Amino acid sequence: MLIFRAAVMLLLVAAAVCFAFYAGTGQVRYKRYAFLILKWMLIAALMFFAVLFLERIV
Repeated sequence: MLIFRAAVMLLLVAAAVCFAFYAGTGQVRYKRYAFLILKWMLIAALMFFAVLFLERIV
């Protein structure tokens, strides 16, 4: 449980840093990295909520 929470927070910070680099430099690769990280953050968050749901059932 703690691992999922930490992973989501780290991915959120990494995406924010990538967006800041994109805003500062204007290079499109940083925006692409940020959206890729956001995708994986969403997957990690969904897994976190799935674990919560399964714990509630069992």
